[in-house]
Amino acid sequence: MSLRWALIALLTGRPMTGYDISKSFSTSVAHVWHAPDSQIYPELNRMERDGLLSSVEVPWGKKGTKKEYHVTDEGLAAFREWMESPLTPQRQRDPAYLKAAYFDFADPAAVREQLRQQQTYWEEHLTMLRETRKTLVDRTHPTLAARIAKLDEREAELTVRYKVHAYDGLIARARTELAWIEDGFALLDELHST
Repeated sequence: MSLRWALIALLTGRPMTGYDISKSFSTSVAHVWHAPDSQIYPELNRMERDGLLSSVEVPWGKKGTKKEYHVTDEGLAAFREWMESPLTPQRQRDPAYLKAAYFDFADPAAVREQLRQQQTYWEEHLTMLRETRKTLVDRTHPTLAARIAKLDEREAELTVRYKVHAYDGLIARARTELAWIEDGFALLDELHST
């Protein structure tokens, strides 16, 4: 269900086609909620059917058209209601931690390689998060810029600060993952030194 709210959040900046949403999603909302196109397009159709979005046909290519989606008043009201509702923390479902709990079944070399792969992922992810955070702070992130263009300075400041806060949490999580991986390497060395 959170995909619905991620899409409305994205569309609060400006109306977009499904293609534009998919592109923008991957560089903004996807950092906090991942969804492939195979989930995005059907959800847009459901949201339109449910009255949360409306669409208009816009020219596409030489003779084609595409739907451009707009958030309806009902959609904004539902989004605000969701934003103001308490969030129930969800239990973790992370295969990296499940595997780590049972590394004793794996060869130490395989464990080391898995840790290396996780480390590479989190280092790259941390770099991307830091770069995105910079574009939020300087207000050059395209999705953010579209949203704050129609806000007064006070509202724009709130928007920027809350988004930076979210990215600070994502950055802290990535740093924690990297520290945990380093601890895994140290444990591996300790347990399997010859």
